[in-house]
Amino acid sequence: MATSLKLSDPEVLARISSLSLRARQVVEGTISGLHRSPFHGFNVEFAEYREYSPGDDLRRLDWRVLGRTDRFYVKQYEEESNLRATLVLDCSGSMRYGSRALSKFHYAATAAASLATLLVEQQDPVGLALFDNEAREVLPPAATQAQLARIIGLLENAQPNRETELGSVLLTLSEQVKKRGLVVVFSDLLTDLDAFYDGMRRLMYRGHEIVVFHVLDPDELELPFNDLVMFRDIEGNEELLAEPWAFRKSYQEAMQTFLSEVRSGCGDRGIDYVFLRTDQPLADMLSHYLHSRDRRKHLAPRGQ
Repeated sequence: MATSLKLSDPEVLARISSLSLRARQVVEGTISGLHRSPFHGFNVEFAEYREYSPGDDLRRLDWRVLGRTDRFYVKQYEEESNLRATLVLDCSGSMRYGSRALSKFHYAATAAASLATLLVEQQDPVGLALFDNEAREVLPPAATQAQLARIIGLLENAQPNRETELGSVLLTLSEQVKKRGLVVVFSDLLTDLDAFYDGMRRLMYRGHEIVVFHVLDPDELELPFNDLVMFRDIEGNEELLAEPWAFRKSYQEAMQTFLSEVRSGCGDRGIDYVFLRTDQPLADMLSHYLHSRDRRKHLAPRGQ
């Protein structure tokens, strides 16, 4: 019995040549049940003090004001009127790899286009940065349909090549993206992780919230090959002829260690980490993250 495919399965999405239509299909499978925007509610600004009333959240008491006035006041916050988001897409050579219908690059580009579509529909400004060993295109945030068309056009025309220098790219972006907002990174993270964390630290120091979508192909997780295989470094010139079965177990263990370290490294730094497999329905993956974020937003105390 044949397994039915979801509309956002990579096999289905790959048949849609238009990235705009592909993104629309993903968005329609993602937004059901979401509040106005799952990205609002974390970046908030102080509005005013109000005298404490029974039932107020004690975590919002300002103890310094109490020390000065001998009276209890709580902080009130106001959501920023618009979220400013910058989508950062890895266009390095390793993103070309794909054993399924969509390569890592095309899967990530579809995810980026889908989020851009969702944000513009919510009237939130969104920009785009394409990078390999340096930032190739940087489009400042805007919230218009013309901006969405520009983003889609850049994503459709981008070609993954060269080596990855994600850390230095993030340091450069921290100087270019002046207003605080949301920075969303799509990458396989096959890069210098220490430099990556340094770049993240600089962005967070400037007040940005960060989300990392970690995109990998199933082959990179499982090493399923059985015959003699020539492995080639996509971002370099090195080649290795090997029998995968001889080191599959140690490879899989090393990959799980890598994933665990990245997940905990992001979590310890307050960075949202989302793992994406290119053989999984994209709408399901995005929906799970956005709904969990939506729940966290409504459970979190304001101003925390």
